Amino acid sequence: MPVQFERKQKYDVGDLITIMSLLRGEGGCPWDREQDHHSIRRNFIEETYEVCEAIDNDDPVLLQEELGDVLLQVAFHARMEEEAGRFDFGDVCDGICKKLIVRHPHVFGETKVADSGEVLVNWDRIKERTKGQKTATETLRSVSAALPALMRSEKVQHRAAKVGFDYPDTDGALRDLESEVAELREAISEGDAAHIDEELGDVLFAAVNVSRFTHVDAEQSLGQACEKFIDRFEQVEALARERGVDMKTAGIEKLDELWKQAKKRNAAKPTD
Repeated sequence: MPVQFERKQKYDVGDLITIMSLLRGEGGCPWDREQDHHSIRRNFIEETYEVCEAIDNDDPVLLQEELGDVLLQVAFHARMEEEAGRFDFGDVCDGICKKLIVRHPHVFGETKVADSGEVLVNWDRIKERTKGQKTATETLRSVSAALPALMRSEKVQHRAAKVGFDYPDTDGALRDLESEVAELREAISEGDAAHIDEELGDVLFAAVNVSRFTHVDAEQSLGQACEKFIDRFEQVEALARERGVDMKTAGIEKLDELWKQAKKRNAAKPTD
């Protein structure tokens, strides 16, 4: 027997909360009832990235849909907490509203700002005060460990730079990267797996530092590099088929030759 629910031409956030309670309630959906925060954690991450993809593709129709999927995740987690008696969706809304009011004293208070730069400075100061952060180390530790590592590295470096812990220019960051690569080579020559792991991490961290100095988003840059690799690999595969080359047995020298040819083809393409 279906649950009692009013069908409408257009629903709102209140309806979403009601639907979520029905799905989780007696006579609701067995799958939804079985979930907890941990079991749907990955879903939240995937839905967020799908929003990012819609933004990257400038697709407003898809963006609307994917934002709805993210909102569902928020309602799902809030419903679990409501069942546990700790907080509900309304408390989530209340919390973010209060945070926005406190962190925008130039809008909701008497603070004067000249530009967006001052807004960000004030935001950081208020954030540190409201979170009780008294040292620079505490601001670094507050960067979520669940962030993608490249993004987390950039945020940690940026916060360290605010207290002067930074290279004076891009050359300093590049020299550090070169030094870390040399240390990685040494670790590899030693064959020490733990040391290699440590030095590889240092290389990646140093590379992110270079990206920060050059105002390039490391996460986005690496994503673009992945796409470029896939596109070029596709061309290598096509060249191999044209020439009757078996990629599995051809050897790296032959494949590298095809790679260079694919690279030259791309370089020769006219640009708009």
